Amino acid sequence: MAGGVVPVAKPTGPTSHDVVTRVRQQLGGPRAGHLGTLDPFATGVLVVVVGRATRLAQFAAAWPKVYEGVIRLGTTTATDDATGAPVATSDAWRDVTSGALEVALSRFRGTFAQRPPAFSAVKVAGERAYRRARRGEAVALAPRPVTVAELTVVAFAPPDVRFRASVSAGTYLRSLARDVGEALGCGAHLAALTRTAVGAFTLADAIAPEAVTWAAVRPAAALVVALPRRELSDDERAAVVHGRPLEGGVAGVEGGTDVALFHGGELVAVAAAADGALKPRVVLAAPAA
Repeated sequence: MAGGVVPVAKPTGPTSHDVVTRVRQQLGGPRAGHLGTLDPFATGVLVVVVGRATRLAQFAAAWPKVYEGVIRLGTTTATDDATGAPVATSDAWRDVTSGALEVALSRFRGTFAQRPPAFSAVKVAGERAYRRARRGEAVALAPRPVTVAELTVVAFAPPDVRFRASVSAGTYLRSLARDVGEALGCGAHLAALTRTAVGAFTLADAIAPEAVTWAAVRPAAALVVALPRRELSDDERAAVVHGRPLEGGVAGVEGGTDVALFHGGELVAVAAAADGALKPRVVLAAPAA
């Protein structure tokens, strides 16, 4: 089976890895992975890919993600969220107005450099940063570019700021909460977080980990919906599943572009357009019997 993709509703508590393990158990043990970690305290959409579809995760890695959460002003924590020990507190949040909050948030819209949390999976000299942080080591991670397409206040009930954000892959909402607190001069941490969408998958689509069945797994083609598409003849399909390039490209598609190759409605492979040909990069379908 080529596998596929299933949006899972992650509850608070388990790690993303725990959720993937449960999905694998539900499906009888196929290979599986996910498109973007959710911290244990967070809830919401965790997109799980299973079977051969795991080879296509790279084509969905840049999907934007939408979140709703709560920034709690006045307290910074070691982890930048509610699970960490308090580091500092301030009553300055009492003076924060809606206007001041909007000015602070405006600094974090668009593309900017964001410093990941010390307690993160970013590697430092080959080791996860959170492991060093847990040992009490000072961890200073280099800022990296992120894009926040939307950042709006849903409700402001000091010290809590309920927000909605649409962000690029690799954006840390814990860092966003930390930095908003710094901008306001009162400190802050992320008190709650729910991922409401990953690409086209929404929380309304998601099902509980323990309810996942093969019937709920969607075709792998859902992972390549953004790619140009080409239909294959029988002979072309036979060539592609054996890794052979196809002569001729796709009209309007430049060299270096990935193209999804289909045959009879089935996703066969993803190929790269190059030198007037389509060269298979990832093959999902098996040779015909």
